[in-house]
Amino acid sequence: MSGRARLTVCAAVATLCASSALLPLVDPVGWMMQAAVLLIIVSGAGALARRMPLARPLTVVAQAVVALLLLTVLFANDQAIGGVLPGPDAFRELGELTQEGVADVGRYAIPAPVTAGIRLLLVGGVLLVGLVVDTLAVTYRSAAPAGLPLLALYSVAAGLSQGGAGWLWFLIAGAGYLLLLLAEGRDRLSQWGRVFGGRTSGAGRPPVAKGQSYASTAGGPAHAPVRTGRRIGALVLGVALVVPAVLPSLGGGLLGPAVAGRGTGGGGTISAVNPLVSLQNSLNQPEDRQVLNYRTTASDTRDLYLRIVALDQFDGTAWKPSERAVKDVPDRLPDPAGLSPKVDVTTVNTSVSAAPWYAQNWLPLPYPASHVDIAGRWRFEPEGRTLVGDRGQNTRGAQYQVESLLVRPTAHQLDTSPAPPAELTREYTKVPDSLPPVVRETARQVTRGAGSAYDKAVRLQDWFSLNGGFTYNTEVRAGSGTEAIARFLEQKEGFCVHFAFSMAAMARTLGIPARVAVGFTPGTRQSDGSTSVGLKDAHAWPELYFEGTGWTRFEPTPSRGTPPDYTLADTPSTGGTNAPAPQPSRSAVAPVGPSPSQSCAPAERRVGPCWTPPAQSTSGPADDGPSPWTVTAVSVGALLLLLVPVLPLLWRLRARSRRLHGGRPGGDGPAGALTGHREAVDAGSWASDGPPEPPGGARPGQYGTARTLAAWRELVDSGWDYGILPDDSLTPRKAAERIVRIGELDGAAAAAARRVAASVEQVLYAPEPRPASGLADEVRRVRTGLRDGASRRLRLRALLAPRSAARALWTLSSRWSAFMTRCTTSPPATAMRRVAGAVRLSRGRP
Repeated sequence: MSGRARLTVCAAVATLCASSALLPLVDPVGWMMQAAVLLIIVSGAGALARRMPLARPLTVVAQAVVALLLLTVLFANDQAIGGVLPGPDAFRELGELTQEGVADVGRYAIPAPVTAGIRLLLVGGVLLVGLVVDTLAVTYRSAAPAGLPLLALYSVAAGLSQGGAGWLWFLIAGAGYLLLLLAEGRDRLSQWGRVFGGRTSGAGRPPVAKGQSYASTAGGPAHAPVRTGRRIGALVLGVALVVPAVLPSLGGGLLGPAVAGRGTGGGGTISAVNPLVSLQNSLNQPEDRQVLNYRTTASDTRDLYLRIVALDQFDGTAWKPSERAVKDVPDRLPDPAGLSPKVDVTTVNTSVSAAPWYAQNWLPLPYPASHVDIAGRWRFEPEGRTLVGDRGQNTRGAQYQVESLLVRPTAHQLDTSPAPPAELTREYTKVPDSLPPVVRETARQVTRGAGSAYDKAVRLQDWFSLNGGFTYNTEVRAGSGTEAIARFLEQKEGFCVHFAFSMAAMARTLGIPARVAVGFTPGTRQSDGSTSVGLKDAHAWPELYFEGTGWTRFEPTPSRGTPPDYTLADTPSTGGTNAPAPQPSRSAVAPVGPSPSQSCAPAERRVGPCWTPPAQSTSGPADDGPSPWTVTAVSVGALLLLLVPVLPLLWRLRARSRRLHGGRPGGDGPAGALTGHREAVDAGSWASDGPPEPPGGARPGQYGTARTLAAWRELVDSGWDYGILPDDSLTPRKAAERIVRIGELDGAAAAAARRVAASVEQVLYAPEPRPASGLADEVRRVRTGLRDGASRRLRLRALLAPRSAARALWTLSSRWSAFMTRCTTSPPATAMRRVAGAVRLSRGRP
């Protein structure tokens, strides 16, 4: 393989390695195979353009055109001209798909489903980065800057996964880039000829001909520069992996990333981003994946909300947690602020197990927790009573025990609670100046006539959940700022975040300390006694402060969660309190469908079926479904996708049949088999197997030799399929003994392998070769022995993905190289090069 061809392959491999960081973002990952196939085609187009040769800009343009055609065929073939050429309709379709993909990225949580828009973003992004890498590294021979698009691709994956791109993906991406640099270094070094090996003394040097330098005649490759490059690459990659590991940081989680640090003296701070969009994504997931599973001593789990974080700062743009100091987790957490001994409490013990895929920085806990037993690096934030991971610690697969308090205040205790501390009231009743007046006015109107803060809180809850005319819908436009609250109060449609944010803001305008808690509802009881918490149990609710009880949960969201008992009995609200309480629901209520006057956007068409008015009777022709060309194209595409995974199996079956039933080992007739054992096991001399009939002019002895070597090739490849790599430095006898030893063959199988090796030695080295008979049966005995001694996984691997199928790739590579050599040495290509040279000379260029 030439240096430029090697660079082309390494550029494609480096792009795919960097693209692997995108795999955790979506499910399933079949898009990766599509991207790989298209990238190979685009890289092959670039290699062909450079062979012609074309000018560098024209080469890039040709690759870009090929990439556009491929994307058109894959994503917009129905709108394309002839199913291939992109026209205005095809460009419009690709644009709509791109917009839908961007919207889907913001809609779904990780791992997101592979919608048509997301698939276009993934495949198109990999193609774009691959084109840039190929242009820089191969066309313009500058591999070092090619690391920038690779880094951009990895950074996008790491950013979307909110820190979830682990060290393995970084290691794969870095290894691909180092492979590209190594290939370029070897290509540049080879242009200078051979270099000094550094080990031969002056007396031991071979003679140098006149006009030659020793550098051009010294044997052996340039090992020293290669070793130096490998050491530098390994050192840089090691530093990149080790340094971030020792720095204080946190990865991403379900409800947004956090940033924490130990600081000095065990302190540090914690901050977070607004989790609104992520929570909406979780509620809109097509599959309700289990997040947590717990067992508890509580007899009733309706109030056992699993709280993650408290959002106590409202700046007019979003609700978010304040930056507060964190410290080491104490053995016993401090008593909850404001809790009086007169309030009834029950101690509850809960054992929680997090799903292996769930990587959340905050630890879901029943509130208020008094003791947490968990392994790992966790820190405690006292104000919000939350535990947050330190230096990348998260909940992935965590198992922990929590002792918490189930606080049961009475309505009378809350109604007669004294005023909270002035400092707490001042901090938790702040509202931004940008808050629309309608929020304050609505709060006063709803609570008109209420005497206490508790009475006002219950009236707000009942107005949202029962008698205010609000509808639960997770498909509404996300927003948490002041304008979003005003729009929600006007449209009266939203999901838990809108209800919680609005009630907390309205409570603050009434002088009631309020904040928003984010976490999970109690989940669903299972038949084994445990409780399962899924993605659709993600929830937000307001917490209002009452002296004597502390931070108290309210439930304004209709059809979600459970209203607390202290808001139902003897509630002094204006009406609607005698209505039945909403029942807890595991999944979100289906969103309200659009009215007939609303148009169906392209994004809605692809996410799900749209509601449309009944079709009117017309005299126009009816739609008979897709055209025959579309059905044929889809059928062929599906057949190809099904055929690709079984190609190694089909090739292997064909090769075995031809070898054991009269195939010839080489492409030049049986005489090509008489070149020694090294030729017999070398991949190049076994590029083709067949035909079954002896070639014209071949003597029977020669053909018998060819059949013997074909049987030997099948024996070697059989061992290769079961993990015994070929070693062409061994004699047939030693190679057979190696297969017997590693494959743990005994009895008839071991004897059969030795007989085949003896036959090979006889036909290769005897003065008068006498090919043995029955070698096909001997090879079958060896294969049976290898199969019987292998594990089930190894047997499946040998059958479905045989390692020896790599010979097919070698054959295609050698034939492609030969074809390109013929193309470049043909008279038309030579004439084109001469014309190009003449043009350059006429322009004064060398």
